[in-house]
Amino acid sequence: MQLPYFYLVQTITDQTGRTLTLPDSPGRIISLVPSQTELLADLGLDQEVVGITKFCIHPEAWFRSKQRVGGTKKLDMEMIRSLKPDLIIANKEENEKSQIETLEKEFPVWISDIKTFREAKQMILAVGEMTKQFIKAIELLKKIDESFDDLRMAVQSRSTKRIAYLIWKEPMMAAGGDTFINCILETCQLQNVFNDLGRYPEISRDQMKAAKPDVILLSSEPFPFTEKHALEFNDLFPGIKVLPVDGELFSWYGSRLQYAPAYFLKLLEQIETLK
Repeated sequence: MQLPYFYLVQTITDQTGRTLTLPDSPGRIISLVPSQTELLADLGLDQEVVGITKFCIHPEAWFRSKQRVGGTKKLDMEMIRSLKPDLIIANKEENEKSQIETLEKEFPVWISDIKTFREAKQMILAVGEMTKQFIKAIELLKKIDESFDDLRMAVQSRSTKRIAYLIWKEPMMAAGGDTFINCILETCQLQNVFNDLGRYPEISRDQMKAAKPDVILLSSEPFPFTEKHALEFNDLFPGIKVLPVDGELFSWYGSRLQYAPAYFLKLLEQIETLK
């Protein structure tokens, strides 16, 4: 993207190692990732954000009022062009590579790549810095760190439970190793029984039975598992506890992290009392 000579610019490196140049204070931002959209809102960038995806449901006011640019995997490229962004914030896993490669020829595109808690914190700092909201980002990280420190202290005395975390029903798919969800499970002292099968492996009934998890967690996203599905899985896998969980709090790596530890502590208590 060719910027006018009178622009103040910043040159930054994203989490995939790409270097890009963008305005010093980007005033037209498009977010292609729900958890990062919520972060932008919590950093106070209501005026700057001009476009979001149809899956960016938080905050609700933005979901109702901001221009939508398609889904995370199927972007409306012409709509994005019409909004003339000076910064697009994307994610390596959640967005389609070919679409991002097209966009980065025309606009500055900053891409996150998050598999660990540390990388999530780095993303929050980077977004705060490039949007000139660094102090707010620091304050947010302080809240997140304090909450997770309390969680780590609380789980130290708990016995480790063996967990299967399912993200899809047909085919049955789990969160495996090298994922942010796996990192969160480990932080909660929950052992992922499928952490050696790749990132999002398909799981057969026989594999589930052989893995012998103490609990099957059914995520509310991307597949919308409910209590009804929990009853079905109870029939499929007798003797294994089954529990629907809030997928946003396990997989959203932005400002929603500040609320996650309180939820995890309640969830761990619930797991202990399941029969």
